[in-house]
Amino acid sequence: MPKNKGKGGKNRKRGKNEADDEKRELVFKEEGQEYAQVLRMLGNGRCEAMCIDGTKRLSHIRGKMHKKVWISAGDIILVGLRDYQDDKADVILRYFRYEARLLKAYGELPDNIRLSEGIVGEIDDEEDGAGEYYVEFGYDHIDKI
Repeated sequence: MPKNKGKGGKNRKRGKNEADDEKRELVFKEEGQEYAQVLRMLGNGRCEAMCIDGTKRLSHIRGKMHKKVWISAGDIILVGLRDYQDDKADVILRYFRYEARLLKAYGELPDNIRLSEGIVGEIDDEEDGAGEYYVEFGYDHIDKI
């Protein structure tokens, strides 16, 4: 039988989620920081984000957040800009949905940002062919499937 050389089992690796239920203080951007919306995740602790100033930047998730704060496409994040590389940035903070709505209400985020969308992109509200690919099945068709 092998000896236990580790520091614990899988419950230790999961960690404790003590701070999930309490609300944190809203953090606003400072000089050298910018709000951004995640376009897509690239892997290896990186993501592609569209900043509010209109620049698309490759963002690196810092080590303190890596595997502790999960970021997905459409999330609002706070990035730290680099002086020496304009097309790269570092993710400082991920805003929760209620925090992003508050930022939009305070006027920090522009009105054209969609907070509830999982996939970021320029989507027209008035699409002409919105119902083209929609198929409606009745109860009598369910038995045939």
